[in-house]
Amino acid sequence: MTITARPAVTTRSVSPRRSGPIFDVILAVAPILVAVVGVVMVYTATRGELLAAGESPHTYLKKQALFVVIGVVVMVAVALFDYRRLEPLATPIYIVTLLALLGVFAVGSTAQGAARWYSLGPLQLQPSEFAVIGLIIAIAAYCDRRTEEGLAWKDVFKLLVMAGIPIVLILKQPDLGTAIIMLIVLLIMLAVAGLPLRILIMLLLGVAFVAVVATKAGLLHSYQIARLTTFLHPNSTSTNQFVQNAIYNVTQAKTAIGSGGFFGSGLLHGAQTNLGYVPEQQTDFIFTAVGEQLGFVGAVGLLAVLGVIAWRLLHAAGKSRDVFGRLICTGLFSFVAFSVFQNAGMTMGIMPITGIPLPFVSYGGTAVLCFFVAIGLALSVGARRRRV
Repeated sequence: MTITARPAVTTRSVSPRRSGPIFDVILAVAPILVAVVGVVMVYTATRGELLAAGESPHTYLKKQALFVVIGVVVMVAVALFDYRRLEPLATPIYIVTLLALLGVFAVGSTAQGAARWYSLGPLQLQPSEFAVIGLIIAIAAYCDRRTEEGLAWKDVFKLLVMAGIPIVLILKQPDLGTAIIMLIVLLIMLAVAGLPLRILIMLLLGVAFVAVVATKAGLLHSYQIARLTTFLHPNSTSTNQFVQNAIYNVTQAKTAIGSGGFFGSGLLHGAQTNLGYVPEQQTDFIFTAVGEQLGFVGAVGLLAVLGVIAWRLLHAAGKSRDVFGRLICTGLFSFVAFSVFQNAGMTMGIMPITGIPLPFVSYGGTAVLCFFVAIGLALSVGARRRRV
């Protein structure tokens, strides 16, 4: 009698499937590291002037640290929120954005001729910063709904109107830097959304034409034109006050960065920073404090980490499970990457002077919160790319 042996039964341990979202640790940690550096730089950039005024040298330090803590909490909350729920809310978000921008002209705070903020006790909220994210969501939702048909001229017209309204309101504040960012974000998102090349080229030419007309027709303020054009003529001998102010700002910024050398002068040892030669150093020109005190090595290191953040945003866009998520991350990448390039570039004289903050580094609660919201959105998109 033949006995047939049963095949051996092998048991494999099956690891339990992870049901929760898998977050990009690099994208989550890198902004926090940069923000910590930002808190230190804001302290060093404001300490001297506060001491000279007889005030506490830790005033800006405490505020910025509080903004960062709140920003991290907000980032985690947004990351845990499913970004796909924003798609049906895109229109209400856009309407709220417009109402917030209109509201600053009625009840907002005004400083140096600019109406940009809502005063909430000791805090100030600048709606134009969040308007960029609101516009990104609105554009992403519209393009997502046109995926099957593709974008045509009528869609371009609608999107231009959609973006044009908040841009005009922001220019009216005036806030030229944020308006430029919105325009850059729109163009890049349209390119990624599949806008035909011929339409994209014609759109770029149209934007350039409008910019020239606006400059020649005096639609921009004199100081805005000076800031936009002076970097092309850094040795100008013009007696125009706005031109001279712009040249002075850039000259002091480049002096501060250059004096840092390779390894920097050390924290609290920079002459330009301690003596307050660089105007608005804690906000627009914070990169000069980095260059002077941490030197070439520190400045490159900071830019490298910011570059990693931009790379992970682009990675999240590429790995997104849908068009809506891909376009959101594309818009956020454009927002962060251009802000870094513009802010650092203007301190080195290779870009025009605009009021664009350095992400996670410049002083300002609204900017810090806005950039952390952007990271939270990207984390939400990236974490849900594998889920069905």
